Amino acid sequence: MFDKNVLIPFLKSIESYGHKNAFCIGAQFYNYRELAEHISKIRNALKASDTKSKNIGLLANDDIETYASIFALWLEGYAYVPMDPRQPIERSQEIISQANIHLVISSDGNHFFTGIQTIESKKLIYDELVLKPNTIPDDTLAYILFTSGSTGKPKGVPITRGNIGSFVKSFLDVGFEISSDDRCLQCFDLTFDVSVQSFLVPLLKGACIYTIPHDQIKYSYVYGLLEDHKLTFGVMAPSMLRYLRPYFDEINIQSMRYCILTAEASPVALIKAWSDCIPNAEIYDFYGPTEATIYCTYYKFRKEGINKQLNGMSSIGKVMHGLTAIIIDEAGEILGPNQKGELCISGGQLTPGYWHDPQKTAESFFERKLNGKVCRFYRTGDSCFFDSEGDIMYAGRIDFQVKIQGYRIELGEIEHHARESVNGHNAVAIAFENNTGNNEIALFIEDGSTDTAVLSAQLKLKLPYYMMPTKIIARDDFPLNANGKVDRNMLKKLLPT
Repeated sequence: MFDKNVLIPFLKSIESYGHKNAFCIGAQFYNYRELAEHISKIRNALKASDTKSKNIGLLANDDIETYASIFALWLEGYAYVPMDPRQPIERSQEIISQANIHLVISSDGNHFFTGIQTIESKKLIYDELVLKPNTIPDDTLAYILFTSGSTGKPKGVPITRGNIGSFVKSFLDVGFEISSDDRCLQCFDLTFDVSVQSFLVPLLKGACIYTIPHDQIKYSYVYGLLEDHKLTFGVMAPSMLRYLRPYFDEINIQSMRYCILTAEASPVALIKAWSDCIPNAEIYDFYGPTEATIYCTYYKFRKEGINKQLNGMSSIGKVMHGLTAIIIDEAGEILGPNQKGELCISGGQLTPGYWHDPQKTAESFFERKLNGKVCRFYRTGDSCFFDSEGDIMYAGRIDFQVKIQGYRIELGEIEHHARESVNGHNAVAIAFENNTGNNEIALFIEDGSTDTAVLSAQLKLKLPYYMMPTKIIARDDFPLNANGKVDRNMLKKLLPT
C-alpha cells in the first residue's frame, strides 16, 4: 500500500520532473533533481550510522534537508519523529526518551542531545543517487507525532506506512486533479499531521510546494505567497483566514483551484467571505484526528445554495473511501439519524494505538461487529450526529460540554450566538471553576473594540440564564498553538482573578 501509493509515485515524479521545482523555501527554489540529491546524501549517512532504533528524531526546520530527510528515512524503512527546534529542550528530551531515539537528524547545527548520535544534514556531501527503496512491510511505522497529553507528558501517536498509503488513496479518491503545474501551500509545522498531506500529495504529482519560514509572520507571508506566486492549492486553518479577513477586499486569487479548511471547526460565514477571494476554487472542509491519519471526512462548500451547518459551523460531511463512521451513546449503542453522540471512526487509516500506552489505547479504541465484520473503532471525543442525508453535523468536543446549574450545555451554541452579535468575529467560550467550586462560563471575543456590556445585553435576548457568560473579555487577537488552532489553555490563563 505504501510503496504503491507513496514511494513509487514519488520516485516517478523525480524521474519525470527532475528540472521542475519541487519546493520554494525562503524564496529559494529547489527542483526534483536537487531534492533527490539531498535525499541520497542523507540516506548514505543513515546507512553509515549504527543506530539500533527504527525511530529517528528529526529537527523540524523549514529547509530542503529536513524534507529530504523524511524521504531518506522512508526509503530506508525508518520512522521520523519530528521535534520543534523552538520547543523547550526538556520536551525534546522527553520525546527522545519515550520514542527510544538513538539518532537525530539536524539541519541547523545548533541542536545536540547528550548521548545521542546526530547527523548534521547540511554538512553532508552528495556522491550519487541512492533512491531504490528497501522492501519494508506496511505495518512498519512511518512517523510518530507527539501531542499534548492529559498527564502533562507528550502523547505519542504512531502512524504506519499502511496508514499513510490508505490515506493517500482515500484523499485522492475525493477527486482532486493535481498536476506538475500546480503550486501548493504548506503552512503547517512538521510536528502537525496536516503537514504530511500538504507536502506529500503535491510531490506525488510533480507539483511545487511553498513553505513558511519559521521567522516570518505566518498569515502575512501566506498572503504574499498567494498573490506573488499565484498558488493553486491551499490548505489552511480557519484561524489563518481570520487573520487575513481584514484584507479580504484586496485579495483576488484567480489562480486558486482547490482550498481545504481543516484543523478546527469552520464557520460557514467565514468560508462564504473567503470564497469571494478565490472565485475559481473548489472549497472543502476536512475533518480528522491524528489517530485516523490526517483526515477522515470531508464536505464540499456550495458557493450557490444552502450549506449544511450547526451553530454556524460547517458540516464535516461524509467519510472518505475506505473508512466507516458510527455515532454511539454513553452506553456504546449505535445511534440513528439526528441522534447526537460520540463520533467513532474505523478503517485502514487508524493508528495501531498510542505509543507505549496500552491503558490509553484500551480507553480510546474498541471492536464492534458491523455488517457481519468485526471492525476496530476509534473514539474521537467529538459530539456529532448524522442528518437524514448521512452528512455528519459537528456539535463540538464532548469535553467542551459542561454542566451549569444542573443543565448540560454545548459551549459551541454560546459561541454561535456571540459570533452573530459581533459581526462574525471569533468567539470562544470556556468553562471555569469559581471560588465556590461551581462552573461558570467565560466568553472571549477576538475584537478589542467590542462593547462587552452591549454584547451581554444582546446575549440575554438569545440565551437562557444558565448559559449566560459571567465574564466577557474582548481581545485584539487570540493566542494560537503550534498547529494554528486557538489555544484554549492560554485563554483560560488570561481570565481575570
